[in-house]
Amino acid sequence: MELKWTPLLFCGLFLLSSASRNCKIGYKYIKPGCDDENECVENPNICGNHSQCINTNGSYYCNCNEGFRSTASTTNFTAIDGQCEDINECAEKTFQCSEHLVCVNYIGKYACECPRGYRRLRGDPECEDVNECESSVCGAHSTCTNTPGSFSCSCSSGFYKHEKNSTCTDIDECADVADLCGSHANCNNTQGSYSCICHRGYSNYGNNQSKCIEMNCEQFNETHHTPEKLRSLLSLFMKRCESLNDPDGDHRLGEELLENLFTSADEMLSEGNLADSETLSQFLGMVENSMHLIGPQLKEPVTRLETHNTHAVVAVMRGETPPIGSVILSTDSAHFNTSWETAAGKSYPGFAFAALVSYKDLNTSRDSFSGLGRISQVEGNITYQLNSRVVTAVVSNPETKHLSDPVTLVFKHVQERAESKGMYYSCVYWNETQGAWSGRGCVRAWSNSTHTVCSCSHLSSFAVLMALYPIKDTFALVLITRVGLVLSLICLLLCILTFRFCRSIQGTRNSIHLHLSVCLFIADLVFLCGISSTYNKGACTFVAGLLHFFFLAAFCWMLLEGVQLYRMVVLVFQTTLKHLYMYAVGYGAPLIIVIISTIAYPQGYGTDRHCWLSLDGNFIWSFFAPVCIIIIINSFFFIITVWKLAEKFSSLNPDLSKLRTIRGFTVTAVAQLCVLGGMWVFGCFLFQEEGTQVMLYLFTILNSLQGALMFILHCLLSKTVREEYCKLIGRVYTQKEKRYSEFSTNQSSNTQHPLQSDQSTRESKI
Repeated sequence: MELKWTPLLFCGLFLLSSASRNCKIGYKYIKPGCDDENECVENPNICGNHSQCINTNGSYYCNCNEGFRSTASTTNFTAIDGQCEDINECAEKTFQCSEHLVCVNYIGKYACECPRGYRRLRGDPECEDVNECESSVCGAHSTCTNTPGSFSCSCSSGFYKHEKNSTCTDIDECADVADLCGSHANCNNTQGSYSCICHRGYSNYGNNQSKCIEMNCEQFNETHHTPEKLRSLLSLFMKRCESLNDPDGDHRLGEELLENLFTSADEMLSEGNLADSETLSQFLGMVENSMHLIGPQLKEPVTRLETHNTHAVVAVMRGETPPIGSVILSTDSAHFNTSWETAAGKSYPGFAFAALVSYKDLNTSRDSFSGLGRISQVEGNITYQLNSRVVTAVVSNPETKHLSDPVTLVFKHVQERAESKGMYYSCVYWNETQGAWSGRGCVRAWSNSTHTVCSCSHLSSFAVLMALYPIKDTFALVLITRVGLVLSLICLLLCILTFRFCRSIQGTRNSIHLHLSVCLFIADLVFLCGISSTYNKGACTFVAGLLHFFFLAAFCWMLLEGVQLYRMVVLVFQTTLKHLYMYAVGYGAPLIIVIISTIAYPQGYGTDRHCWLSLDGNFIWSFFAPVCIIIIINSFFFIITVWKLAEKFSSLNPDLSKLRTIRGFTVTAVAQLCVLGGMWVFGCFLFQEEGTQVMLYLFTILNSLQGALMFILHCLLSKTVREEYCKLIGRVYTQKEKRYSEFSTNQSSNTQHPLQSDQSTRESKI
């Protein structure tokens, strides 16, 4: 059966294939004929990937999807011609993303997205950084640092990155760094760090990673001269120093010690406990030693503390390597400029500090200190006075006696004053050994009226010293003084003779004028002969005492004149003053003032420039205070006198002759007060250390004219005195004429009668 059907099967297939081959390409035979063949349906993958097949009548063609393009030369292609490939829009830049986005190419498309390390929140067009450090991306003992769009990992301090596994491994500082803690401590390595355990007697001030320094607590020992306030403070710092010696001791903060130091210092300065140079040396030395103990314990980079009498500022630097650069510390009265290299020194223990301490009240009380206001060795008549606040400069470097790089100190003057011929500024430091100010090692860079800049090659307590040179009297001034005083003495002598021997003017007021002239005559004579006798201390003291007494006596007699005028105008009866009362006021009161002044301050009589009252301790007011009181009282009396005179002149029946006499007395008394009082207004400037040439000339001229003015006011302007002068001159002239007449008569008789000789006596007679 099989063999029979086989030929028939082949025969049928042949007939069928013959019929299909008669259709064109792209068509297929469908009974009864040929129809279009849909290649896209019959062969779905005919165009390949990323394309679309489109059937046509008898054929087909392929189109690439969006984002793709044909590899053939035409857009429409067949599977035989080509295929579709992706278009890289980002590389061909066929579009543009905004400035905060980047182009990312995908298969058949592209997108504008945030850069790597950034993300965009929903609904937010801007990109924000992704903080990768929020997750543990760096591992243990490391620090993650977020950066824009990325992050970085670094090992923590005391660790390093292992080369093989890139993990952070502990650094053994004690083994890697030679002599890390010095020879006076044991180095103990810890995880990521180390510590220096000091031997007994050494300390690193609580800074466990600093080298250990030997502690010298003996510098806080007390002496029998130490004040009580200083004793308690030294005891506190001794205990603190000893606790630092012990590794297990109490390590308190340095801020507490700093406050204790300047609280006690403020009390000492306020109470004036620095009585002598030795105590001052102990105080300043203790401040320096205490700052060496306090500075390394301060935690803040800069610490400031201000009390009523002190102002301190401390700067501290710590690190493995010595600090470099400049350091400037400022208080309200000074600036301290140095470098960290100078502050640290050659042996850097792991820290460095610089401190500046200013004492506000040390200047105002300098007169109570021995050796503070003046240098102990005064050269000639040069006087020294502080014109800045005292400051103490301290650094951690223990070797500060000879600095290779000098430090700079800028001082603000307490008294604004420019240099002149009589004044010069110099930079000084307190020499604790000598107990005096010294200029060795300090050079003045420049100075003006408000500030002085000092450059010093060592550190200590510093200040600006004002040297006051005596102003040499010029030839013209000396000539005016001598000629004027001689003229004044002549006029006062004439006044004394007039008041003493002129009988027509005798009375209470005349007695007052007589004693006033005597006092001024003696005062001017002593002034002329002894005001410059400074070479003999005893003689100078005596001259100053005499001047003090007689000038005060002159003003007291002027006071009596004011009282007398007041009694003449106001009182009707008993207008005279008893001589006993006048002597008690005129000479007794000045004597009491001089005795009290001598007992209270005997060294106040005589200065380096003049034999007059000293300016130290306001001793000059033992003269000026009584003078001011007398001038005020006399002014009061004169005002009342003038007022009463005006009332009496306006009355209906005034006694004109008497009133005019009193008016003349009053005018001369007021003029006299103005002359003498005005003279001492300028005289108060004369004896000051900064007395100017103008004041010297004004005082000299007024002092020279006072005798002449006394003679003019009380003698020449007085009608009674002028009449007496005329009578005296008339008598003298008449006597001369009489003598001349007798002489002429005798001459004529001699020519007529020859000389006769007495035989018995042998004498000749005219």
